[in-house]
Amino acid sequence: MIIVMRHGATKQEIDDVTEKVKKLGYEPHLMAGVEKTIIAAVGDERGKARLQSLESMHGVEDVVPILKPYKLASREVKTENTVITVKGVKIGGKKIVVIAGPCSVESREQLMETARAVKEAGADILRGGAFKPRTSPYDFQGLEEEGLKLLSEARDATGLPIITEVMNPMDVDLIAKYSDILQVGARNVQNFALLKHLGQVKKPILLKRGMMTTY
Repeated sequence: MIIVMRHGATKQEIDDVTEKVKKLGYEPHLMAGVEKTIIAAVGDERGKARLQSLESMHGVEDVVPILKPYKLASREVKTENTVITVKGVKIGGKKIVVIAGPCSVESREQLMETARAVKEAGADILRGGAFKPRTSPYDFQGLEEEGLKLLSEARDATGLPIITEVMNPMDVDLIAKYSDILQVGARNVQNFALLKHLGQVKKPILLKRGMMTTY
């Protein structure tokens, strides 16, 4: 459910509604617009009828169900486009952002040569896999933290932000320490243990479904 506050609602009125949302067992997410503030109440769908009572609170204009399953990303909650800025690169704006680089980081020479070529070609972000998903346990699995350090070195040398894939929840914090953007491959877009951990990271997450990519 989303609670639409009236234009000119006071901070106290917004705080009161937020506290009430919490008492009803939901997590409030505030989105302050130019004219109005919206409070998204996220939680168990089975009890959402209780939130309708918030319509009688001071400062509340309307209480509206969020119809989409992707609550916080729905246009009902956030009407404007999302633009993410990563080290000066704006993703989601009018300019097409090009991400390029090797599938896997294999050596310093290979990565630095590729990073320079990516920079000269006009790409915006450098990609490279430090951890690699393979069909066989005997195949090269990536350089892991050493690969992350090489990516960080390439970023320092070229000024390009870096992105690399994360597959294991246990690797999230390590990868977030080095990478500007964390990528989730097609085979992990329903790995909810991984996605929940990524939800705690204060960095952009790229979800890749086949040829379709979403931020």
